[in-house]
Amino acid sequence: MEIVTVILLIVFGVVLLLVEFMLIPGITIAGIGGLISFGVSIFLTFRYWGSLAGILVLLSIVVFIPVLLYFFFKGRAMKPIILNSDINSKVVTVNEQEVKIGDEGETIGRLAPLGKAKINGTSVEARSQGSYVEPKTKVRVLKIEGNTVIVEPINE
Repeated sequence: MEIVTVILLIVFGVVLLLVEFMLIPGITIAGIGGLISFGVSIFLTFRYWGSLAGILVLLSIVVFIPVLLYFFFKGRAMKPIILNSDINSKVVTVNEQEVKIGDEGETIGRLAPLGKAKINGTSVEARSQGSYVEPKTKVRVLKIEGNTVIVEPINE
């Protein structure tokens, strides 16, 4: 009966650690309960079967449980629930042949202070110099910074 208790405590500890890793990450009751379960199983092994068995159970928990968890998370069992996508997009910069400093255009939406503008037929990310600019307002390009065009409204 004692061996069943020790084995159940170890299995219960593994299950609690899996719950800790998968469902409620962080240091929670599940993780602490798993560690306590391992500790009690080691203590009971020392108590029932002596030093040699206790050391073997201790080493098996310290070595085999992390290896078991590693292969569980790296194996096929976890493939369906692990995010496995790469981000391969890039920032599109403003083509300086199409949009130049001094060009004029019109805002597509409200610049608050960031938004979209159409300059020389090209839709670009535009930023005003701090003030809000309403839609369909004529703007002039002041400078180009990477993928953003700095504009100012044209007062007519």
